[in-house]
Amino acid sequence: PRHKCGNQKSCPKNYFAFKIISGAANVVGPSICFEDLVLMSSVKNNIGRGLNIALVNGTTGQLLKTDAFDMYSG
Repeated sequence: PRHKCGNQKSCPKNYFAFKIISGAANVVGPSICFEDLVLMSSVKNNIGRGLNIALVNGTTGQLLKTDAFDMYSG
């Protein structure tokens, strides 16, 4: 069976499914999936060098904001 975000198991009831994949240098970009919806990826063109963050409402699961913080350049 297929599970949300490509996870190996389904999450228990009343839990959100998510998957965070780290990038690999400049070859593969990071991605963040939440409840089977890709929030950030190179395809969506909303990732950057450094820390990529998705802010999600913990009660409703609604995406509030995404951003990237470049830790190298300051």
